[in-house]
Amino acid sequence: MSESLSSAAEKSGLPPGSLVHVGEVHKHKHKISVINYNKSTLEKHTVKSIAKLLSYKTTDTITWVIVDGLKDVGIIDDIGQHFDIHALVLEDILNTHQRPKFEEFDDYLFIVLKAIALGSEDFNVDYEQISLLVLNNFVFTFREKPDEIFDPILNRLDNDKSQIRNLGADYLAYIIMDTIVDEYFALQDAFDEQIESVEDDLLINPSVQTLSKIQKFKRELIFLRRTVSPLRELLAAIQRSESPLLDVKTRRYFGDIYDHAIRIIEALESYRDLIAGMLDIYLSSVSNKMNETMKVLTIFASIFIPLTFIAGVYGMNFDYMPELKWRWSYPVLWLVFIGVSVFLLRFFKKKKWL
Repeated sequence: MSESLSSAAEKSGLPPGSLVHVGEVHKHKHKISVINYNKSTLEKHTVKSIAKLLSYKTTDTITWVIVDGLKDVGIIDDIGQHFDIHALVLEDILNTHQRPKFEEFDDYLFIVLKAIALGSEDFNVDYEQISLLVLNNFVFTFREKPDEIFDPILNRLDNDKSQIRNLGADYLAYIIMDTIVDEYFALQDAFDEQIESVEDDLLINPSVQTLSKIQKFKRELIFLRRTVSPLRELLAAIQRSESPLLDVKTRRYFGDIYDHAIRIIEALESYRDLIAGMLDIYLSSVSNKMNETMKVLTIFASIFIPLTFIAGVYGMNFDYMPELKWRWSYPVLWLVFIGVSVFLLRFFKKKKWL
C-alpha cells in the first residue's frame, strides 16, 4: 500500500509486519542524512539510498543515520533487509501512534520516544514520534519531519574534543534521548506561566474564556501524561539491560535521564491537582457572583414588598376608606414609603448585608 493511513484501525485485516505508514503526512521531501565520525574524523552528507551505507559496516567509525519522513516505506524496508531488522520493528517505526517503549534484540536495540514542542497556537502542544535503532556502530533515527531538535548534537560533533566523539553508539543514543527529554522542561516552564495566568484571571475576573483555557489544559495534560509516563518504565528497562551494546559506564548516563523523567512526571501529577483545584475555584467564583447578584435582587425585593402591600391596600375599590378623602393622605403615603425604605436600608446595612 502506497498511501498513508491516518489511524491504526485502518490497518485491520493486514498481516503482522505489513509496512504501512500510519500517521500524519508532512509536506516535505524525504531525506537521509549521514554523520560518520570518530575521534579524528567527521563526515556529514546525504545519501539517496540505504545501499550507500553498507560501506560503513566495515569501518571503526560511528555512523548516525537520520531519516526525515516516514511516508516512503521503501527506505524503511531497505534498512530492514540490509541490517537484518525484524519486520515487526519496522512496522512500529512506521506507526506513529506508538507508546514510548524499549525493546532488546541480539544485534540491536529499538527505542521509541515522543518529542514535544509548544505549537504556534494558544498553548497547542505538538507531538512527534522519534524512533531509534542502536546497532554496534550504527544509530538510526527516524522522525516524522525535519526540525531543529538535533542541531545542538550536530554542533557538539563539530568539536573534536567533545566526549561524544570519543565514545560509542550507545552514548550517541543517550545524547539523542537526553536532548528529546530536555525539551520537556521547556514545555513545563510554559505550562507554569500559563497556569499562573489562569490563576490570576480566576482571582480577578473569571469568565467563560477562563473555563475554556482550564478545559484545554486538562485535555493537553491527559496527552502529556500518556506520553511521558512510559518513560519511567522505558529508562528502567535500559538500566536493567545486559545487552553488550550498552556499556556499563553509559548506563549511568541513562540514569540521569531517568531522574529528569521522574521530575517531569511529578510535575505533571502536580498540574493535575492544580487544574482540578482551578476548576473548583472557577465554579466557586461563578457561584459567589451569582450569590452576590441574588443578594442584591433579594434586598430590593425586600424593600418593595411592604411598599407593594401598602399600594395594594389603597388600590382596592372600597367606598368607605377614610384616608382617601383626607387632604394630606397622598403626601403622608409617600412619607410612609420613604420611611419604610430608609429603615430597611439602614437595617440591611447594620446587618452587613449591603
